[in-house]
Amino acid sequence: MPTSKTIKDSLKDSLSNSEDVVLKELHSKEKSIEVLYIKSISDFQVFQEKLIIPFYEIKDPFQFLAYLQSHPLVKPYENKQTALEELLRGVTILFYLDSVFLLDSKADRNNSVLDTTVETTIQGPQSGFSESLPTNIGLIRQRYPEPTLQVDSTTVGSISKTKVMIVHDKRLADPSTLKRIKEFLSQIDVQMFETGEQLLDLIKKSNRALVPMMLVTERPDRVVVNIAAGKIILLVSGSPFAVVLPTVMKDFMASMEDIYQTFWVTKFLQLLRYIGFFTSLVLPGLYVAITSYNPEVFRVQLALSIAGSRTGVPYPSFIEVTIMLVMMEMLTEASIRLPKAIGPTATTVGGLILGQAATEAGLVSNIMIIITSTVAISNFVVPINAFSFTLRIMKYIILALATVFGLVGVVVGLMMLIAYMVKLDSFGTPFLTLVQTQPNKEER
Repeated sequence: MPTSKTIKDSLKDSLSNSEDVVLKELHSKEKSIEVLYIKSISDFQVFQEKLIIPFYEIKDPFQFLAYLQSHPLVKPYENKQTALEELLRGVTILFYLDSVFLLDSKADRNNSVLDTTVETTIQGPQSGFSESLPTNIGLIRQRYPEPTLQVDSTTVGSISKTKVMIVHDKRLADPSTLKRIKEFLSQIDVQMFETGEQLLDLIKKSNRALVPMMLVTERPDRVVVNIAAGKIILLVSGSPFAVVLPTVMKDFMASMEDIYQTFWVTKFLQLLRYIGFFTSLVLPGLYVAITSYNPEVFRVQLALSIAGSRTGVPYPSFIEVTIMLVMMEMLTEASIRLPKAIGPTATTVGGLILGQAATEAGLVSNIMIIITSTVAISNFVVPINAFSFTLRIMKYIILALATVFGLVGVVVGLMMLIAYMVKLDSFGTPFLTLVQTQPNKEER
């Protein structure tokens, strides 16, 4: 039978050197006890009531041993694997008089969090992160009970001194990527740092990127999936969002519902998102290019129908498209800023009234209302808001080129965007990577 010191050393060696792993010794005149626990998933109230208070109230060492042996929340040590699994679930391991015990001090973090509000899904977990760092670390550990999970911390902001936690699986994460991320955090020179979303702005300023180089999420299940894929997570004190690094384009087109659906349903939904992405990107430009430069692309009946709907519109098609797109952008922004109780209703009614009035006044054509609605719906098919906002900007680039060069401008614009994204990388990972390979053992 191994001694308690041997068991303690073995468990410590199995755990990563994480900030939330605590090995502490309690002393009194008559006795001492060592405790090993993970504070982010342990209930301190249970720890205090069942261990700390009795430890100092029961003076006799052997009476305290009898107390531990008879307590319903305490069970004896069986083997290292079981003890390690229990420790990663929130149990506290006690080393006392060359005996080892397990105290059930698990904390249920799901009771202290709210449902997701941004990345909603029909199936799967509905809980999101909170503004408390210990709670967020606990949510991750409850879903990812691996001893190789590493939790480090740093501070950002010369005035705010905001705590930032760096979470990753040291067995899976690329050391070179981790080094780049830590160097980036150490070089941030701001006075106030409040949320992880500020990193998005800081990264854009550093490389003038149009597209986001990181993924911001409020879902613990998405974070855990990315940790298992070798990604690195940043959690900021006071922010209910996590930052996933590095990030590639396919991450922005993935929804957490994909893993809860059947294979063909998942592939269909993913295809639908890419169709929506492409539609929102090129449809306004295609409309301008075809109506102004290449009407022969349509069949005669369709071309005449579109030309008839534009009868009475007093300006070229690109001005018509620009007016409607800007109007739709303002409605989208209004829906975000208005109170949740009236936002959807107000913007829906406003859109209907404006569209109907603009058509009847001859300011825009009927087909333009259809195109604008299609673009708006397609834009919201993209699961991640940060990439959806980028898409809203990209379509104006295609529209401007189509206004000047027609269909050739649409093709050139697409090639320019692809070439631009090919050059981008997120902390050493190409943005258009389809399959992210893991570093081999020698690199780790």
